[in-house]
Amino acid sequence: MKDRLLKIQQKFLKIDEELSGPNLNSQKLKELSKERSRLTPIYTKIEEYFKTEKNLEDARAMIASESDSEMISMLKAEVEESTTLLTSLTEELEVMLLPPDPNSGKNVLVEIRAGTGGEEAALFVADLFRMYTKYAEKKRMKYDIIDMAQTGLGGYKEIVFSIEDERAYDLFKFEPGAHRVQRIPTTEAGGRIHTSAVTVAVLPEAEETEIKIQENEIRVDVFRSSGPGGQSVNTTDSAVRITHIPTGLVVSCQDEKSQLKNKDKAMRILRARILEKRDEEAKASSDALKKQMIGSGDRSERIRTYNYPQERLTDHRINFTSHNLSAILNGDMDDLLNELIQADRIQRLQESKGT
Repeated sequence: MKDRLLKIQQKFLKIDEELSGPNLNSQKLKELSKERSRLTPIYTKIEEYFKTEKNLEDARAMIASESDSEMISMLKAEVEESTTLLTSLTEELEVMLLPPDPNSGKNVLVEIRAGTGGEEAALFVADLFRMYTKYAEKKRMKYDIIDMAQTGLGGYKEIVFSIEDERAYDLFKFEPGAHRVQRIPTTEAGGRIHTSAVTVAVLPEAEETEIKIQENEIRVDVFRSSGPGGQSVNTTDSAVRITHIPTGLVVSCQDEKSQLKNKDKAMRILRARILEKRDEEAKASSDALKKQMIGSGDRSERIRTYNYPQERLTDHRINFTSHNLSAILNGDMDDLLNELIQADRIQRLQESKGT
């Protein structure tokens, strides 16, 4: 392990040297800055590891040459403390040195769609959208609505939005799947609890250089926007539908009044879905990834239940339960996401050790 830590130190220092060098183009600067950002916490932890190791070695050497019993007792306490800290640092570094997710650091597109439950499901789509965007605001992450289809009571049949931040994918990658809600709908006169469901997909956003789409690979159709909106909506052919001929993927966008803006947003979604399709094909050939504890991200997989009468949220993948549902729905998602991140790390660490 020590050899690996030394190599990472050298790599980090080399990146620093390259960043201060001449003739650095914008693409290379972006790549190096991203890698430096990823390695910084690891480098800091490695520095602490080697400092602790040296303190331990020094304390042991001093014990061997020391004759004063009181000093020896103090040095032995230091040895014990350094040994405990070194063990802890080793465990932390084992987790930090796990292979990074290839999509780590990317922006994401989040798609929430109403499932079973009609208008009540559409209202819950709005609740989840609010939960995610409140959380993004608290983390100072930028979000932008890409497309949406509203219902008469203020819900959404579906909504697609982007979250732009280098932490976005790592924080939201555990959200895909079926989210079940149990509550008394506002439309229920008899006070009965209904169960509805919505599905969430989280797509890492692909850059144009990562997923290149040629003009002859797509068919673009324009049509009149539908649904509530301001001037120009329902009166001009501003909505855009793009079909990617090689994969058969179809994307529509009508949220903007401008046809050009709708096309740009549709292309963002299309690139993300092509990347998702490519990643799914890669995962299908990997037995290890099929066994992930946190889940595959399949929209049909029920991952979580939101029980309003009991003020309870349960994540079924890790048996996590919170009775603070109102706060979570208001964007206080840290405890939930930290539990998911920790469970994922433990699982990957076990897999890396072959246990």
